[in-house]
Amino acid sequence: MDNADGKRILIVDDDERNLKLLALLLSRQGYRLASARTGREALELARRFAPDLILLDVMMPEMNGFEVSRHLRDEPLFSQIPVVMITALEDQESRIAGLAAGANDFLSKPVDATELLVRVRNLLQVKAFADFLANHNRILAEQVAEKTRELQDAYIDTIYRLTLAAEYKDHDTAAHLRRISLYTRHLARLLGLPEGEVWIMFYASPMHDIGKIGISDQILLKPGPLSAEEFAAMKDHATIGAGILRGGSSRILASAERFALHHHERWDGTGYPFGLQGEEISLEGRILNLIDQYDALRSERAYKPAFDHARVFAIITEGDGRTAPGHFDPRILDLFRRHHEEFEQIFEDNRDE
Repeated sequence: MDNADGKRILIVDDDERNLKLLALLLSRQGYRLASARTGREALELARRFAPDLILLDVMMPEMNGFEVSRHLRDEPLFSQIPVVMITALEDQESRIAGLAAGANDFLSKPVDATELLVRVRNLLQVKAFADFLANHNRILAEQVAEKTRELQDAYIDTIYRLTLAAEYKDHDTAAHLRRISLYTRHLARLLGLPEGEVWIMFYASPMHDIGKIGISDQILLKPGPLSAEEFAAMKDHATIGAGILRGGSSRILASAERFALHHHERWDGTGYPFGLQGEEISLEGRILNLIDQYDALRSERAYKPAFDHARVFAIITEGDGRTAPGHFDPRILDLFRRHHEEFEQIFEDNRDE
């Protein structure tokens, strides 16, 4: 009950038994609930109830769950509310249709109580994070001119610390975040970007893994290799992170969204979440793809020791069976080859404490 914090959940299902079961499970956790039996009733109730999350049955008469979700996403008021579709449909086509309609997650019928509570908790954490960022951004826009610089500094520091809170789930450190900023700034300057864009990327890049706040600790902290199912879940952190950062007016958050969404895409198209190739990948994604790999290889992990610079340089520039030079933007890889000692210096000057 302590985790509910008065959060509002709207349950939409035309089956009275399902409504009662979901309401019973969630009410025990202290959530505030409202229920609707039709899509139209759900849309009307959402405007009055202002839910933090919506559990939405797919198969309903008149207006199915896909249609309801599309209507919700068309209204700015509801565009950031997490939607979990509850369905007996297991085929990939139905799930793709749900994602296209704006669903954030799925639960299969019959609903497992533990899975329901974990997914609800995680998505509410993501929504709270997104609400914080949106509110903070709005506060900045409302301040008088003489306070702009002071508030900008506070804004950046707050995001940095919140990003660190997400990184702690994966045992990353403040030094890791600082190194990511410094690598990014250095590489952006080597690429000849305008100084204003360099600083935007400097502040935005540490937010690339913010989506890990929505990934189970059992997966993040697992000491051994992930199963195929666990790895598929882990991949979701890219889209979760982009969802948290999407929609603000800040250029820093817009850049951070691109870092989050594309930092696991690879130049040769073998990355995720979309398998983009070449310049289909944002510049932010191409930059982070290399420097995040460099820092991860230099750092100790539950499944590997820290590697020295010479070994990491060889892995990135020559490949090792898992990493290949073709994964990286050739121009960025060439800059790394020619300036790798500078990346080593950044790591050595900012080691984990």
